[in-house]
Formats: sequence, C-alpha cells, structure tokens
Amino acid sequence: MPELPEVEVTRQSFADRIDGARVEAVRVGKPLRWPLGVAPAELLGAEVGAASRRGKYIWLPLRRAAGRGIDGGLLLHLGMSGSLSFSSTSAPAGVHDHFDLITSSGVLRLTDPRRFGAVVWSPALDQPPASRLLAALGREPFDPALTGADLHTAWRGKRVSVKQALLAGDVVVGAGNIYACEALFMAGIDPRLPCGRLSRPRCDRLLEAVRAVLRRALEVGGTSLRNFKDAHGDPGAFQFEAKVYGREGQSCTTCGVASGVKIRRVVQGQRSTFFCPVCQRR
Repeated sequence: MPELPEVEVTRQSFADRIDGARVEAVRVGKPLRWPLGVAPAELLGAEVGAASRRGKYIWLPLRRAAGRGIDGGLLLHLGMSGSLSFSSTSAPAGVHDHFDLITSSGVLRLTDPRRFGAVVWSPALDQPPASRLLAALGREPFDPALTGADLHTAWRGKRVSVKQALLAGDVVVGAGNIYACEALFMAGIDPRLPCGRLSRPRCDRLLEAVRAVLRRALEVGGTSLRNFKDAHGDPGAFQFEAKVYGREGQSCTTCGVASGVKIRRVVQGQRSTFFCPVCQRR
C-alpha cells in the first residue's frame, strides 16, 4: 500500500507540471471507493492550482477560470494498489485506468487494479466531504510544533502496542507498516510494548526516528515492494535500505553479525511486524 513517502513523492513528481493548467476533459472509468461527487462536465475550464498533501491524500485545487468550471478541488487517494501518472499525451485507457484529468499541460491518470482508491470533489479542504475524510488524521510528522511530549500525552494510560498506535495515525500520520517497523528499530523500542508505558525521553527518540526514516524514504523515492512508481514511472529504493522490514531470519545489521541474532517476525493487528529481539527493548 502506498504510504506517506510514496504519496509525497508522487505529488512532487507531477505538481509543478500541472500547476496552472486548464481542465479540458474528464474521463471516469469503473467506480472507485467513493463517487466523484460532481458531474465531470462541471470541472471543464477550471484552472489547476498547487497540489498539496495531507496524510496519504493529495489535494488538487481547482479555480474558476474565465467564467468556466467551479471552485473547489479534487481529493485523491491511492488506496491499496493505486498510482498516479502524468503524461503529455493521452494514451488509450487500460482496464485498470479509472480516472483521467485531461488538462492543457497533460493527463493525470489514476491506475488502481483493486479500486480502493478515490477521486472526490469537495468545495474546500475544510468543508465536506474533504473535511470528513481528513477529520481523523493526526499531526503531520514534520510539523515543527509536534513534540515527543505530544505523543507521551496522547498515549498515556493506553494498552495498545506502540506499533499499532503508530499505524492508527490519529496522533501522528505517516508511519505505515514498513516505516513504523524501521522507526521502532532505529529508536530501540520493542514494537509489542504498550504505548502507554513509553517514557517521555523514549517518545522523543521515537518521533526523531519516525522523522529520520520518512525523510530518508523521501530522499530515495519511497518503497517499491510490488508496483509503486511515481508519476514519471520511476520506482523507489527504500526497500534496499530496510534494517528489519522483510528480513525475518536474517542477521541483525547492528548486533547480529557476530552474535548470530536474527530478525524476528510477529503478527500485530493482521500486519507483519519485524524487529530485533536484542536491539529493541521493552
């Protein structure tokens, strides 16, 4: 599933190319997770603004231009298997291509084999349906006002594991399964530890690790375990740098080379968790 780094890499790969373009046509294919919420013809003539991201959603503002189109925007989500591409030409749509925004600068296309993704029109980010879809999201990981104290306060007294607390995304967004495993390893925290037992210093260290892992993932284009590619068609490379994720039975890169300690895998909330039983402490 595309996580925050993959979504941000995707946004960066087409945002400057579509900014200021005019909507010339809209093609809607098979139904996605939610309906578009507006007649495609209503979008014609609108001018595309600067694309932004909130959590794993991309917001594409549309401005009324020369009396045509409507003010608002499109909220896009890649779902489990979706990807966005941007091309200067409009190739025939394939069986898994379910939405095309055809503009004066090129075609933004959503491809989604499982159709859990979405393209939803909203009059504004702070109005329904966008506000409703974004309401449960926690703070952005790179928000300078976010501190370890915020995590410590939000998790105080809770028994859910710290790994699942990260995945919930209601305190801080962005640490999906891969990145949560890697951040917990970097912070030296056992993923099975109840989040309410984390001390303030460990919360500080965990937030630092989340930011470091996500920052590195952004630098190398995200993670491409299956079919993720950005809007240019380029895959990510973070999977080659993972210290624990997907490395069950392999030596820990920190303590296992000499000692023979192996990376372990457990299942938490129906998701695989990878960790080092020595480096990561309860």
